Amino acid sequence: MASKREKSATRPDDAAPSRSIRPKDFISTLPTRGGWSTPLIQYNKYWHRPHVLSETLRVQDTFRPRADDIILVTQPKCGTTWLKALAFTITSRARLSFADHPLLTRHPQHLVQFIEMPDPHIIGHAHVDALPSPRLLATHLPLFSLLPHEMSSGDGCRCRIVYLCRDPKDALVSRWHFERKVDGYHMELEEALAMFCEGVSECGPFWDHCLEYWKESLARPDKVLFLKYEEIMADPVRAVRKLAGFLGAPFSEEEESSGVPREVVRLCSFETLTGLPVNQAGGVDHGNFYMPNSAFFRKGVTGDWANHMSREMGEKLDLVVREKLQGSGLSF
Repeated sequence: MASKREKSATRPDDAAPSRSIRPKDFISTLPTRGGWSTPLIQYNKYWHRPHVLSETLRVQDTFRPRADDIILVTQPKCGTTWLKALAFTITSRARLSFADHPLLTRHPQHLVQFIEMPDPHIIGHAHVDALPSPRLLATHLPLFSLLPHEMSSGDGCRCRIVYLCRDPKDALVSRWHFERKVDGYHMELEEALAMFCEGVSECGPFWDHCLEYWKESLARPDKVLFLKYEEIMADPVRAVRKLAGFLGAPFSEEEESSGVPREVVRLCSFETLTGLPVNQAGGVDHGNFYMPNSAFFRKGVTGDWANHMSREMGEKLDLVVREKLQGSGLSF
């Protein structure tokens, strides 16, 4: 009987390699594309960094979502750090004080563990399987296609998922800037755009990733909340209230009257987080991947793509995305 991995591997000749070979050997058989700071490998139609893919295969084999899990999902450079800060602050506010909050001394990336990227800064350095319930987790993975059976029960999604996306033009420009922080890496924005439009970017194709969660949010709105970065920026207090309600931690009348939603927004704001010493020094270490803490904060704005891309480049990407999303009800 074929394994999950054999069935989902994407290969030009549709011939899946044997499940019995070592993960490293299995990965070596998959399609690879260069161009970004590290080559990307295609698996289950999505593109992954090599070191993340090895952990992704482990996740596929071992991860079991729990009914009380909250999983934060983003594509890279789509507001991951902000969403981690907001969700952590909202769900922990009953036991933590704003005056000495962990966000004041720890990077948001260290407070919410990635499913596919073990973090030595997380207490105990435990895999997510060993974390006590309820778990607040994060991922860049397309979980519904990667774990179709594990993510669903008889009545739909097992856990609660918050998905955050953003205008693909801003996502691309932010990704391009982030990649350029890697020593010795140089790529022209035009080349990055061409690859992005082909669907070749980390966790891409961008549109397929969005659509996977968009469709689930329409089918199970009580289990999957689909948010846009631009909507949170436009009215962060309203977005925080919406997020708190979805996470089962709505603000009480007393909290509302004392300004708690606004305090959550203030604590998690770009201005507050970037001004903290902890986010100006040190770094985030995911084993084979290390970036300085400051690299996870750039501008925290919308529409910055226009400062880097020509109108023609923007229109090209808009056209590709419109075609890919046609008929779905999702637009940017």
